[in-house]
Amino acid sequence: MSEEAPILLTSTPGPRDTGAGWLVREAILAGGLVVLILSSMWLATGTFPPMVVVESKSMMHDEEDGSVGAIDPGDLVLVMSMERTNIVTLVEATQEGNENYGYESHGMPGDVIIYKKNGGSETPVIHRALLEVRLNESGGWDVPGTTLVNVENVTWTLDIECSSYHGGTYQMQVEQWTPPNEGYLTAGDNNDCMIDQPSANSQGKSGLFTFPEGNPVLPVEDEWVVGVASSEIPWIGAIKLLTSGNHGSVTSSSWNYLSLTILLILASPLIIDYFSNPQNRSEEEE
Repeated sequence: MSEEAPILLTSTPGPRDTGAGWLVREAILAGGLVVLILSSMWLATGTFPPMVVVESKSMMHDEEDGSVGAIDPGDLVLVMSMERTNIVTLVEATQEGNENYGYESHGMPGDVIIYKKNGGSETPVIHRALLEVRLNESGGWDVPGTTLVNVENVTWTLDIECSSYHGGTYQMQVEQWTPPNEGYLTAGDNNDCMIDQPSANSQGKSGLFTFPEGNPVLPVEDEWVVGVASSEIPWIGAIKLLTSGNHGSVTSSSWNYLSLTILLILASPLIIDYFSNPQNRSEEEE
């Protein structure tokens, strides 16, 4: 009894898999996938664009290598709408007895917010919310999460350790500060204990200013908040910074991890095909 010849299957594309029609179809599928992902993220966050790319080192916890969990240059950060979440300040997260005591985000107590300086059109700032000041009905100032209620000015020691010029340490402090308006005091985790709002710096340091006007940054009003920093995707945003010429702050470690990630993504179809094909496994066993 003769053996039947084996049936050979080829992967030669058929008429519908070649030419301009095939390219158009693949482009539509790719574009549809991008729209689907962005739409899903928009529905989840309530903001558009739903993610921002971090450009500066102001939030880094390790300047040389960066760290997963903190916000480093080249990270993609998901932005949650103010309508979807409440801002927890650092003082609220560090005061025992407060309902938000112990809350952390991106490696430190309190939320990180994305805001526009004085409501302007400059590139938004992504810094941590330290405390909030609200105008009391009696004319004074309230600081939620603290014992300060209807005070003429704000004096409070923050649970942030700073290095002094003489080699010692001290706690960041707001002292005898009269707020010019309601809003949030903010600071970068890596900004040498400098508060963004110059008038609140009790150590004689500067802060952030608007460009090109040069006006000091004011406490961040609710209307100026773009959103609250949520989850992050490390390294991937460095590609955008590279194409825009703003990649100087990205660490060498981030470039290395990004390169490894791209290689794994490119190799993943081959890896999946190898382990999902029984013939490959049987040949290896022989």
